Amino acid sequence: MPPPRELGVNVDHVATLRAQRGTPYPDPVAAALLAVEAGADNITVHLREDRRHICERDVRLLLELLEVPLNLEMSLDPGIVTIALELRPERCCLVPERREERTTEGGLDLVRDEARVREVVARLTGAGIAVSLFVDPEPAVLERAVSLRPAAVEIHTGRYAEAPDGEARALALAEIAAAARRTAAAGLEVHAGHGLHYRNLEALLRAAPVVAACNIGHAVVARALFVGFPEAVREMRALVRGVPRTEAGA
Repeated sequence: MPPPRELGVNVDHVATLRAQRGTPYPDPVAAALLAVEAGADNITVHLREDRRHICERDVRLLLELLEVPLNLEMSLDPGIVTIALELRPERCCLVPERREERTTEGGLDLVRDEARVREVVARLTGAGIAVSLFVDPEPAVLERAVSLRPAAVEIHTGRYAEAPDGEARALALAEIAAAARRTAAAGLEVHAGHGLHYRNLEALLRAAPVVAACNIGHAVVARALFVGFPEAVREMRALVRGVPRTEAGA
């Protein structure tokens, strides 16, 4: 029996609200601690090159205070890599990054950036950090990701989350399920994230029960406006754990 599926709570959007007014509140670190008390298995933050929301102060405090792993989302930027190697969070997830995007759009370009990704994976892994790669659920991309032998592959679920009901959504779901099976069969842990919320998560987990962790932020922060942060996390954790996780090939 595999261990229970993890819920990673992303607190970037708490920091986005803070940045809107340039105030010291709301504090994403305080939100992260509430999330952990409510059952979050890890906390995710994205330290962007432009520091538009999460800043180094947040990352340092989280590493000092958290009793669960910190998953640091990061680009391939040399400055960010240097910070990651200095701070050594338990986990890092390599993601693409563009200044003009509102949030991460799509997975890593492993055709253009494969050599650079390989180098960063080796450096982070050598520092004792578990590395995941954020990739689109496309067979050619997945083959390259698996060949780099990260600790995990995080499947970008945006296409599924944004698809209208019907054939488009079913196709997107089937694509994710196939990518999850391929990743698990290669001996890598499967994560999923982007656009997942309280109404679309169960179908994804039933289609891809090998998923070991779901990283969810915007939906939890939005729900927290109405029910409070701890309750929003508890509700999401119940959904994440509600569909049994299976081993590769099960």
